Amino acid sequence: MALRLVEFSAPETFEVGDDVFERHGIVAHWTVRRADGEGTLERFLLNGDQAESFVEWVDESQGLSKERRAMILGVEAVIPPVEDGEENSGGEKEDATIGRISRDELYQDAKEATELTPTYYGLVALSTVVAIGGMLRDNTAVVIGAMVIAPLIGPNMGLALGTTLGDVTLLRRAVLASLSGLAIGLVISVGAGALLPVDPSVPELALRAAVDYPDLVLALAAGAAGAMSFTRGISASLIGVMVAVALLPPLVAVGLFVGAGRWGLVWSSGLLLLTNVVSVNLAAVCTFFLQGVRPMRWYEEERARKATRLAIILWVVALALLAGGIWLAGGAEVFEGSP
Repeated sequence: MALRLVEFSAPETFEVGDDVFERHGIVAHWTVRRADGEGTLERFLLNGDQAESFVEWVDESQGLSKERRAMILGVEAVIPPVEDGEENSGGEKEDATIGRISRDELYQDAKEATELTPTYYGLVALSTVVAIGGMLRDNTAVVIGAMVIAPLIGPNMGLALGTTLGDVTLLRRAVLASLSGLAIGLVISVGAGALLPVDPSVPELALRAAVDYPDLVLALAAGAAGAMSFTRGISASLIGVMVAVALLPPLVAVGLFVGAGRWGLVWSSGLLLLTNVVSVNLAAVCTFFLQGVRPMRWYEEERARKATRLAIILWVVALALLAGGIWLAGGAEVFEGSP
């Protein structure tokens, strides 16, 4: 796991016991006297998967607030490099936090990814246009390119993270970003379906005109893989494909079929889209929960646990209903003769 540098202001009487170094796997510690004479600036170099528990200790011992913030900085390199023997084991850390970045870094990434900016709207629109061209021309490479630039990973991971943390503000931002992105993609696709010839027999469209249980499994895997990659701090442009593969092509297919008046296919592709949305979010919430993502302060944990349990129950019920719909529809075979 990459190293992190944690910085915060402290009074001159601040001391760190040896147990803190051992518990949080601290590699190095520096103290810098502030120029204004108001205490010191403390800097700690430690493993990235220990940053969360260490910041919690800082909050308990120093009391973080808007006036006294801690900063978690990414470390590109250390010269000379840190050897294995120099790192403390951090024996008391939770196994669930091993191999992931801190909750605070996750929150910042999700917050930035759910911002409703012209860039976000532009990428949604452009990725939709590219996907439309690729699907109508049966060009898989172009469809994959559309999924690379589609910014759909952010709202979905923000929704799952907000649920896990019980953060209403992040939930609201994520829901608004997700709905607005889906709406833009749908409107553009409907317009294209009304203006361009839509051939349902084209393989890229035919694949989204049918729904069956393997699609459900694929969406669950995409959501879990997306969430796990998100907690590793991997670039959103790379992990976004995992989520976009389950959302963008079905969304475009729904719009094209609506615009072309292919109402029998609208049902099947719409069912696929809904199934994928539910599966991705259910898998992401479960992944965050199993990885030990939780609020910093104890009095927020119960609210977060209730929100997580409620969300999982609702997503499971919704998925069960959709699975029942697939069964009633006879899976993919019922759509082969759709007009």
